[in-house]
Order: sequence, then structure tokens, then C-alpha cells
Amino acid sequence: MNEMFDAAIVGAGPAGISAAYLLAERGAKVVLLERGEYPGSKNMFGGVLYGRALERIIPDYLRKNCPVERNIVESRIFYASQDGGFSIGYRDRAFFEDKRNNAFTVGRAKFDRWFADQAKAKGALIVSATVVTDLLRDSSGRVTGVKTDREDGDLQAKVVLLADGVNSPLAAKTGFRREVKPENVALAVKEIISLPPEVINERFGVAEADGITVEILGDVTWGMNGIAFLYTNRNSISIGIGANLADFAERKAKPYEMLENLKAHPMIAPLIKDGKSKEYLAHWLPEGGYETIPRLCGDGFLIAGDSAMLFNALHREGSNLAMASGRFAAETILEALQYQDFSHRGLQGYITRMQDSFILKDMEKYRRFPSFMENHKELFSSIPRLAGLAAREMLTVDDTPKRTRQHLIWKAIRGEMTLMQLLRLLWDGWRSV
Repeated sequence: MNEMFDAAIVGAGPAGISAAYLLAERGAKVVLLERGEYPGSKNMFGGVLYGRALERIIPDYLRKNCPVERNIVESRIFYASQDGGFSIGYRDRAFFEDKRNNAFTVGRAKFDRWFADQAKAKGALIVSATVVTDLLRDSSGRVTGVKTDREDGDLQAKVVLLADGVNSPLAAKTGFRREVKPENVALAVKEIISLPPEVINERFGVAEADGITVEILGDVTWGMNGIAFLYTNRNSISIGIGANLADFAERKAKPYEMLENLKAHPMIAPLIKDGKSKEYLAHWLPEGGYETIPRLCGDGFLIAGDSAMLFNALHREGSNLAMASGRFAAETILEALQYQDFSHRGLQGYITRMQDSFILKDMEKYRRFPSFMENHKELFSSIPRLAGLAAREMLTVDDTPKRTRQHLIWKAIRGEMTLMQLLRLLWDGWRSV
């Protein structure tokens, strides 16, 4: 194709579509390339989006029939051993009223398709079922477009935005991002379980348009650095679990077995009882943190979203970072088009925007968190077991004196870890956040 585009965007996820929408809205000639049959067909995440991030792209997204499943009014955390666990939750009137749609659940297949349609309506060219196989460069090494698997499928572009996910071979080809290491990636699997809306409403104590999220930590990941989750949709439950890819390889654990074990947990089984499995998905997550973020721009290209390793592991935020980075990329490309400077200097505004935003500020703040989780596997093994033992003993009512039970609990704790180990855990945890 001899046509010259202002921007070629690789990957029709939240980052890529955000950039395509804003560029097309401002009159730029933009092509969005997606390897799936349609935007969203190969995309997966837990299922929560953040209203503010989307509102910065499409202020009237609700009036444009964004496929919101449920508005999140309550967040819960379960800390679980294999046989039990603790639960804490927070519900606030604000999330029913003025902060409504602060967070909400979506299905990626529906949402990404809707989002891409909004970009298309603004004038973006959406090309699906197309794999970008390489970057085109001029004699100086500047990126000048992309090579695709289509016949005569080379596309010329003044700027290329890479937003094709954590396992991006193109990002590695820029020379600014190394191949992703297993210890910097999590593998998550998710199942969609169908339930009638009225059953979901009753079990979670919500109205039909409202829902909850549950983050599940502890021994459910079989001692590996990971997390599980459960989110309510309109007529289904999203339940999933994930762990560090290096841990999976070392322990030879099977993700689907972990998921089945999670579904049978006494804290989870009643919530999904009588549900029908309708879909099973898997996804990689960039969990290396701040230290793994590559150089975000170079001559003729930018990197955004998961491709740029943008994921806040502590707060489980990724989609908002993707949309915000896509927005900053679009603003930078528009600036470069104005001055006709597509060198790394002409695209430096992207890095400035990122540094001034919550994205890099938050990721730098929590830069120690990934290593904290990786170096303290007791968070996923001995500690939840000990916490479960302590709760079970103190809640068991029989003829045993409480002093005897406390002695038994303390003996179990000392058998698993020393006081210095416990203090080190608390100190490292505090430093990481």
C-alpha cells in the first residue's frame, strides 16, 4: 500500500483505540491494526474499567451506550488459606451517587468492539485479522511504518504506536525493550460463569445495575506469587487466578487446576453455586514494575499500554494506565504533526506527559513492590495457613482454655518463622508501599 498515514497503531486494546480515537477526532489520518478477527476477539483482562480514564477520551461514553455490565459499589479482599480465610470489604454511598461509574465491569469482546466503533466513526481506519510482522525503517534507522502479513501489506506512517500487549515482539525489535523475562510476567486464567441477574443481586446484596469486586490473596495460588479475583457482571461472574510465570514453570503447576481448586474453596463455592461455565480465557500481565519500563519513544515510534509494561500490581490497575498512555501518545503525535518532527526529540513530549502523570508517579512509588512479593513467598503459604489456624482455634468453643489455644497458636508461628523474619516481612512490606 503506497498510502502514507500520519500514524499506524499496532493493537486494538484500550491503549491503541484511545490513541486512534483522539487522533482521528483531530483529523489525523490513522490506521489501527488488530491481529484478531475484530477488536476484542483476542483481548482479556479481569473485567474492570475506570470511568475517569474513559471519560478523558469520550466524555459522553454512557450516552453512547458503552456496554457497562455493573457499577462497582463495593470492593472486598479475601485472605485465604486452603480451607478458610478472612474477608474485609468497603462500600460507600458515593459509589452509588456522585462517584458512580468510578469503576465498572465490562466484557472485553463487547467493550473493545464498541470502543473501536467510536474511533471508526471519527474516521480511523480499523484493519482486523492482520498481523504486523516487522517495523519498516529508513537508512538512518528511523521507523517509517510497519510490515504486515497481507500481500502488499507494507504501511508507511510518520509515527508508529506499539500497543500490542506485553508479549510484543515489535517492542523488542525497537531495541529499547528487552525480551520479557518470565519473572516479570504473570499468567492469568479466567472463567465466565453464567448466573441469573436476580441470583447475583441476592448473593452480593446489590441492585441489578450495581456489583462488587473481590481480590483473593493467600494460599489459593499454591505458594506462588499471585492473586485471584471475582467480579460481578450483569448475568455472569468473572472468576480468575494468576501467578508469576517463572513460578508456574518452576513448580510445573497447571493454571486450570488452580482455578478449579479456587472454585471449590469454601469462601467462593457458595458465590458461584449452580452457575454454568460459558467461557475460558488466558492472558499475560506485565508485573515487572517500574524497573522493567522500556524507553518509551524513539525515532518514529512510541510504546504504550502493556507493551510498555505499564501495570500497577498493588492496586491491580492496568486498563486506566493503558487508556491514559494512549491519550498521551495521541497528544504527542498531534504535536509532532504540527512541527513535522518525528524524531525521538520531536516525540519527547510523550515522556514528559508520562512523568507528570499518575502513571509513572505511582509506578515509581511502588517500584519495590514486585520484588517484595517475589521475595516473600510466605505471604502465599505459611502466613495464610497460620492466620487460618489462629482464627479457627480462637473461634472453636469447647472445654479447652483460651490460654492453651494461644500457646498452641504461638508454638505454630514459632515453628514456621522467627520473630526477626516476621519483623523483616513487615519492614519490607512498609518500604514497598
